[in-house]
Amino acid sequence: MLRDESACNTYNYGDSDYWDARYLNESAFDWYQRYDALRPFLRKYIPISSRLLMVGCGNAVISEDMVKDGYESIMNVDISCVAIEMMRRKYEHVPQLEYVQMDVRDMGFFLDNSFDGVIDKGTLDALMCGTNGPTSASQMLGEVSRILKPGGVYMLITYGDPKARMTHINRPTYNWKIELYIIPRPGFQKPAGSTSSPKSYLSPVPINENGMLPADYVLEDPDSHFIYVCTKRGDNSDLSESLTVDI
Repeated sequence: MLRDESACNTYNYGDSDYWDARYLNESAFDWYQRYDALRPFLRKYIPISSRLLMVGCGNAVISEDMVKDGYESIMNVDISCVAIEMMRRKYEHVPQLEYVQMDVRDMGFFLDNSFDGVIDKGTLDALMCGTNGPTSASQMLGEVSRILKPGGVYMLITYGDPKARMTHINRPTYNWKIELYIIPRPGFQKPAGSTSSPKSYLSPVPINENGMLPADYVLEDPDSHFIYVCTKRGDNSDLSESLTVDI
């Protein structure tokens, strides 16, 4: 299975004009998963006192939900000025939330090592569906690595399986330790009569030394979402141990 550019439709998800037009006519929308499904992973890896960056925030309510759950500081950025102005007005009385219009491929506004965590719920996917997708992805991931503090976490929630995403995120220059979780899409129900054993969504999925799933691994939901937890190692860490391996 390979879900990457082939999963894109004819829209240019990497273009600001597309998103400006969409947000003029769209109410709040959360891509892939809501906060209640992601909460166990966020609370495990990202303390509530962290300084966080939500890339490609759009008009989603996940940042609001996180603040209600105790998170203290979330900077939200998006390429769409329409979305940012809308969200600024909506949350002008919520001091824990900030909104800035920005292209995630160039986040020079932020200093190096300035965030404890970066959350990406579909933004890398959107860039991969745009013009020059791999180049845009590399630019964004380089910026994410730059602004993350050592020990900080980049949490990527995506439809892209390891064959489609590891080539982009598992690069020595980022020096990330990567753990993988797989969760079913919202509302998924196992087919009647299914004999597959239930999987624990809260346990990391074993990946081999190349970052791939075992050959005999079967997705419970064919349209599952993948959560890559990428922890930035210190400058002196061993680059050869960038993956959490369990084979």
